[in-house]
Amino acid sequence: MTADAVPAPATGPHAPEPVTVTVARRVSPGREAEFADWASRLTTEASRFDGFLGAGLLRPGHVGEEWHVVYRFDSVDHLAAWEDSPIRRRVLAEAEPLMRTTQVHRVSGLETWFELPGRTAPAPSRWKMFAVSVIGLYPLQLLTYIALGTLTRWPVAVRLALFVPLVAASMTWLVMPRLAAMFAAWLYASPRRRRSRESRQSAGGPTGDSPPDR
Repeated sequence: MTADAVPAPATGPHAPEPVTVTVARRVSPGREAEFADWASRLTTEASRFDGFLGAGLLRPGHVGEEWHVVYRFDSVDHLAAWEDSPIRRRVLAEAEPLMRTTQVHRVSGLETWFELPGRTAPAPSRWKMFAVSVIGLYPLQLLTYIALGTLTRWPVAVRLALFVPLVAASMTWLVMPRLAAMFAAWLYASPRRRRSRESRQSAGGPTGDSPPDR
């Protein structure tokens, strides 16, 4: 490979998937501003690593509740490089008087949109996640396009800078949690349960969805 050659991105079933990490932290009372500054510095350091896709700080709704730091990398390997780095360990050590970590949770790919509180079952099949994502994305993008229609004279790059974060945030925190709960019975139906229902239907017996005729 020459110095100017650029390796092709991985594709197919073994291509790396983005990983999102959510860290819950309880902040010492009265030190919230210091913690917010520290979290910003942590994000700045993470952004210098390969594969960094973004980060955010979710403030609690009430005083005393947990803060959540969310960051995202394009692959497990790039995430590990950041998490195992000396700079991250140093910045974390600086925050020990400010907070304590209470929980760390990570998901990859579309799974980030299909989490349900208290559910530990495997993620739904990809085609189901795709179908529900389309159900959420189409009306949301249509409404956003109509709402931002007055900005047609703005440069495309500026419009996208408004459009993409708005849609992504709405899907992540508003639309998909509700759709995942609404379609939970279908998304997480076990194959054994579906096969049993189909066999009963083919045999002419009750399906379990309605009582048999008496």
